[in-house]
Amino acid sequence: MDLGIPLVRRTTDTSARPDTTRLVDRFGRIATDLRVSLIDKCNLRCTYCMPAEGLPWLKRAELLDTEEMNRLIRIAVEELGVTTVRFTGGEPLLRQDLVDIIAATAALPSRPTTSLTTNGINLGGFAEPLVRAGLNRVNVSLDTLDRDVFKQLTRRDRLDDVLAGLAAAKEMRLEPVKVNAVLMRGINDHEAGDLLRFCIERGYQLRFIEQMPLDAQHEWDRGQMITAEEILERLGSEFALTPDVAERGSAPAERWLVDGGPATVGVIASVTRPFCAACDRTRLTADGQLRSCLFSTTETDLRGPMRAGAEDAELIRLWQETMWAKAAGHGMDSGEFAQPSRPMSAIGG
Repeated sequence: MDLGIPLVRRTTDTSARPDTTRLVDRFGRIATDLRVSLIDKCNLRCTYCMPAEGLPWLKRAELLDTEEMNRLIRIAVEELGVTTVRFTGGEPLLRQDLVDIIAATAALPSRPTTSLTTNGINLGGFAEPLVRAGLNRVNVSLDTLDRDVFKQLTRRDRLDDVLAGLAAAKEMRLEPVKVNAVLMRGINDHEAGDLLRFCIERGYQLRFIEQMPLDAQHEWDRGQMITAEEILERLGSEFALTPDVAERGSAPAERWLVDGGPATVGVIASVTRPFCAACDRTRLTADGQLRSCLFSTTETDLRGPMRAGAEDAELIRLWQETMWAKAAGHGMDSGEFAQPSRPMSAIGG
């Protein structure tokens, strides 16, 4: 599906592609991390993500059903070399068959590491069944510890539910429990130190994320974004930060030891310090579209061929060709960069 934004023109020439089943691209990267968006709906209305009234959600018939989702995950893991699967949304805990999909993934012979990114609202009631299904860990979004600011940012009064979800995840040993926070200028940017203290005291791993141009309103303003440099300046005024010498690999977060360690804090600087050269991710949307990058301007339809009776070999070929055509980077510093048509809630984090 062409989303109409002329940033990357995908090639179908695979003549130079190595003879391997793995998801290689033209720049030597191998995708082993699958991000699966299970649903586009969300029970929050975060101001930096979507309007107060929500969005036109995908119809049920457009979503991959349980069998289709399990089939594509199986192909990725058993045929294409994927070793980690992260379930995202929207809000994945709104999908009724979530536990069944996780259980099927964990039961694969080449069992991948599994994780879940959630806003945490329903996590308190799901932590135990998620563990029984085989989930390994969670990422929980939490931008503020202030109830009024939480209501302002999310348009919902659900802070207590998120905090309870975090505690339940820790109790059920869905570890490391990672907390993702986005700082907004003039709203919650003064809370950087408080968020870090909160996480250290409870054994959570905090990661600050630069706000990315993935909002449905297309109102992202680079000049208003709190940069990684600013985040580190704020933290540095309250803590002694030293670079973590542990190998980063393809991890999106740069990590710092806090006051000598062992606690760490991470910063994901997708905008100002892109890590595209080490990217190992491939993405599947809830409606069966493949994306080679979070900021892709093209998608490859797997749902259509699958429902038309395509064999696994055809789906494998489409997946391999999509990743072979992956661009060197997201091009955010290019004068031609344009925000993807799909917002984060439809792509998956």
